[in-house]
Amino acid sequence: MRRSDKHSKTAMAAGIMNCHDCGLLIQLEKISSTDSYICPRCNADVHFRKPQSVSTTWALLISAAILYIPANLLPIMRVDFLGSIEYSTIMDGILYFFHEKEYGIGLIILVASVLVPLFKMVGLTIILLSIKFKWHTGLRHKTAMFRFIVFIGRWSMLDIFVIALMATLVNFGNFTTTLAAPAASYFAGVVVCTMLAAQTFDSRILWDA
Repeated sequence: MRRSDKHSKTAMAAGIMNCHDCGLLIQLEKISSTDSYICPRCNADVHFRKPQSVSTTWALLISAAILYIPANLLPIMRVDFLGSIEYSTIMDGILYFFHEKEYGIGLIILVASVLVPLFKMVGLTIILLSIKFKWHTGLRHKTAMFRFIVFIGRWSMLDIFVIALMATLVNFGNFTTTLAAPAASYFAGVVVCTMLAAQTFDSRILWDA
């Protein structure tokens, strides 16, 4: 028989925590008022919840949102062809593939470079607002969304990989040269900030209420 969530006991209430360094499961005989403990095996600091998880996640999320604007507005790639310089943004590349009827490639770049970072930022914002305003509905769905955000984070660097490959392969001296434009740095910053935000956030805080 499935036990009701109302009567289930949390690990924190039972005084059980896990060391993130060595993986040791620690059973505390007495829970003190402090939130910091020492792992008896590796002497690392262990906590019931990641310290300053929410505030750090907010800071990284706001940074990602700020970087997201120039990442999409500024050119991300520069092509020098016979002395002629051309710049292209992420949307220019997407529209080019759609115009050439390469819908699959264009759709992949649209999803990986535009929609995925946006989804990650919106999803983390919803989760953080749920903690801020104590929205207790849909916690299972929010937890599943957070797991999905962590999973898709590794696919957000597609544009950077494409530019790196083109800079290596499409390089014919003075004839054709492909280089990364300023937006590449901003886009990499968006990816790094969102990935760090997902790693910093402790999803168990959603369930503490």
